[in-house]
Amino acid sequence: MLNALRRRLSRAMLADPAYTFLFEAGPPDEVVVIDCETTGLNPRKDEIITVAAIHVRGERILTSACFEAVARTERKSHPDAIKVHRIFDAEARAGRPMRQILPELLRFIGGRPIVGYYTDFDVRMLDRYLTRLLNIRLPNPRIDVSALYYDRKYKGAPDHLMIDLSFASILRDLGIPPLAQHDALNDALMTAMIYLQLRDMARRGARIARDRAGAVVGLGAAG
Repeated sequence: MLNALRRRLSRAMLADPAYTFLFEAGPPDEVVVIDCETTGLNPRKDEIITVAAIHVRGERILTSACFEAVARTERKSHPDAIKVHRIFDAEARAGRPMRQILPELLRFIGGRPIVGYYTDFDVRMLDRYLTRLLNIRLPNPRIDVSALYYDRKYKGAPDHLMIDLSFASILRDLGIPPLAQHDALNDALMTAMIYLQLRDMARRGARIARDRAGAVVGLGAAG
């Protein structure tokens, strides 16, 4: 009820009616996987450097339906961020302004649920630009693969168990080969593979088994 009210209020605040499609249901059984690389980890101050998105329809990752863009930034990347995404400030300055990229990205997203790894961070970064353009935040439902992974591995685990939700651990546990990380498109593709595998496990009631120390011992049926 509360989410429905927020969506109605957000739609009423929409600055441009050409974007009402954001509030309409996306194509059946489709989601969009999104990943952003940024100048840092502060959504209030930092900026997007690259953004990528991929459609997933049913059990298929539509690699032919990808979105990728390099954004022009005003804020310099933190040195630690450059070590991660390997995009230097000169490259970022050669990109397009987010005000040009965002309308294209929004049309690619449509009304689809947004899937990501720690989805809230990427959405908060996008919302910084969206509020300036349309006076709203993204209204799309969100699916976080780290939460799906937690449910398959740690739900109901003892309180003393050390919980590891790192991207590398998720890939390793699911047997997904790692691509070069901190490339937005590669990260989106790996996240899509994670999403499909965890969704299938949830449907089958399967869990990621642990030994007493918490190490993974294989994929097993829920008991």
